[in-house]
Amino acid sequence: MSGLSRDSTIDQVATVVCAALARHGIRAALSGGAVVSIYSRNAYESDDLDFIVQGFARKVDPAMEEIGFRREAGRRYWTHPDTHYWVEFPQGPLRVGDEVVDEVAELRSALGVLRLLPPTECVMDRLAAYYHWNDAQGLEQAVLVASRHPVHMARIEQWSRREGAEGRFRDFVDQLESARSG
Repeated sequence: MSGLSRDSTIDQVATVVCAALARHGIRAALSGGAVVSIYSRNAYESDDLDFIVQGFARKVDPAMEEIGFRREAGRRYWTHPDTHYWVEFPQGPLRVGDEVVDEVAELRSALGVLRLLPPTECVMDRLAAYYHWNDAQGLEQAVLVASRHPVHMARIEQWSRREGAEGRFRDFVDQLESARSG
């Protein structure tokens, strides 16, 4: 049994899922908007948890069913009767733009270990949405995370150049400076 409830927070649900996957020999890392929710303490709220399975892909069904999640018929996501959060497993590898992410952060709690994108890579992930799909919300989310956590700005700048987004990187820097000063 998972111990999930309507009062479970996004990081609690994510940790329960990640720990169940690990018990079944599946290494997975949380990416996407759920990571922004966690790093921003829900200043941005997401209801979906995107886990990228790393390494040898195994069936997630037994792990998800063990903690009470059910795959929606004809859908690619999993729901749980006691929480409004839902889980998806986008195809890997774990990447930000064209760059594969090899190292992840770990948040430990009494519920287990949550593996997720580190803050710098979370910012890059959100900037990729801004750079490639003109997603203004991606820029806002990148600024939210970078204004609350130390990030490696030189690495983000170099990555932005490789993504062909030098001008858009400047938008990010300007908005981040404004957020930090205001």
